[in-house]
Amino acid sequence: MMLYDYTATLENGETYALSRYRGQPLVIVNTATKCGFAPQFEQLEALYQQYHDQGLMILGFPSNQFKQELASGSAAAEACRVTYGVTFPMHTMVKVNGSTADPLFKYLKHEAPGALGEAIKWNFCKFLVDRQGQVVERFAPKTNPEKMIPAIEKLL
Repeated sequence: MMLYDYTATLENGETYALSRYRGQPLVIVNTATKCGFAPQFEQLEALYQQYHDQGLMILGFPSNQFKQELASGSAAAEACRVTYGVTFPMHTMVKVNGSTADPLFKYLKHEAPGALGEAIKWNFCKFLVDRQGQVVERFAPKTNPEKMIPAIEKLL
């Protein structure tokens, strides 16, 4: 399977194929509004505003696996919009680790293992995907999105 074979569900319940973003670089990130890294929403939004016209898409996936998220994906998305001005797509709540992890995150972790191998250490793990759907880099939760700019610009 490849990235474009997977589906995702937006916070409004609309399920779509990731092939919708074929030909666009992507940043896929697991998020949590009550996490100490939540200010990264502002930086992610700044990247989205700066590079969206060049094709960059950022996809946020709330997860309560680390016990730092609101009760639902829609509540998390609303908090992101109100608190951080997020305009990039937010999705329903997902699990990112374990046997019940969302298939997309199983794939991302397999393609770009991190410090814990095929596990996600914490919220705000960021996966950078090129225009062909290949996972090219994984950024640690503590990595500020601004540090991703050189890698993103190579893909634009």
